Amino acid sequence: MTTTTTDTTHTTYAAYTALPIPPAALTALRARDDAGRPCLPYEDPEGGAPLRCCLRRSRPGERIALVSYAPLRRWAAATGADPGAYDEQGPVFVHGAECGGPSAGAGHPFANAGALRTVRRYDAGGRILGGRVLALPGAGAGAGAEAGAEAGAEAGSEAVEQALAEAFADPLTALVHVRAAEYGCFLFEVRRP
Repeated sequence: MTTTTTDTTHTTYAAYTALPIPPAALTALRARDDAGRPCLPYEDPEGGAPLRCCLRRSRPGERIALVSYAPLRRWAAATGADPGAYDEQGPVFVHGAECGGPSAGAGHPFANAGALRTVRRYDAGGRILGGRVLALPGAGAGAGAEAGAEAGAEAGSEAVEQALAEAFADPLTALVHVRAAEYGCFLFEVRRP
């Protein structure tokens, strides 16, 4: 298995770094989101929401918020790109207040066994180059719940890693967005290594 390293701003699995929402963007989103709505944190009763600030799932009782986020628009503003009609915004979960960002963990975030992910490639101008739906492998048959979940997450991370390698094999690919296929929600961004 490939080694995972982390710090307070990103998680690296092999050659590709999963980037959370940047701290300056989080500060802005916690005041007003990218649709102009105020942030309304609430206590998460069940946990399990995919937090884009720290690239993990929420825990029961944590204060989180659902905000509208336009990742390509923010990237384009910082780089001078013009994504035109490819600019989009959608719902993401974040902590209601500042958090420590990503912490140590194995594999790519949200690489749940059996999940469907969209891997969407963009060029330096912010235009979509292509994408694919990625069905993450399920847990091995006959495995215990904990061992099966761990094996599923490892297999999912390896599948995401392979999809990213394929995406960045195109020299025109500047960045990739990984999204949940079912809802289209942005999960994380990966930039050319």
